[in-house]
Amino acid sequence: MPPVPPSPGPPAAPSADPPEPPASDPTAPPAADPLVPALARTWPVGVRPSVVRGWEPPATAYSRGHRGVDLAAVPGAPVRSVAPGRVSFAGRVAGRGVVSVELSGTGAPPLRTTYGPVRASVRKGDEVLAGGVLGTLEAPVGHCGSASCLHWGLLRGGTYLNPLPLLPPWLLSRGPSRLLPLSGRGALP
Repeated sequence: MPPVPPSPGPPAAPSADPPEPPASDPTAPPAADPLVPALARTWPVGVRPSVVRGWEPPATAYSRGHRGVDLAAVPGAPVRSVAPGRVSFAGRVAGRGVVSVELSGTGAPPLRTTYGPVRASVRKGDEVLAGGVLGTLEAPVGHCGSASCLHWGLLRGGTYLNPLPLLPPWLLSRGPSRLLPLSGRGALP
């Protein structure tokens, strides 16, 4: 008779941590990334835009994926640099406007944010501050279907990274609800 393998022991206790949401869930807060410091001081468009499509890292350099996040915004909206840096590219790529900014103080090679489709108001070599206007959002070009969105990307060298961890928690949070005092007019009895 063959030997009986040992018992694996008691079943593991369930984890107290909630399961991670899928990477494609645009409402999920970004996971901490040691490669991406939370140095942004503003969203690239609006105050707290909706994430239309989230970060979907490709399995290989040439695989399908989404190498950035899409943020809902209207054509003509100002597009801002999320952190200080130097414009490394401002021009057209495949018929759409793109602006890239190398972020100051992020090592070598520096982190580089990309924004598109943008009608640039800056030029290569310009220094920009956090919140500085890079241009305006162009009309939809099919990336987000018929909707309008800003594609915001992040790279270090040739490696694409999720740009959302650039945003510190205070920019990601909608903040607590605030109740306003009732005034004498229109107050309930």
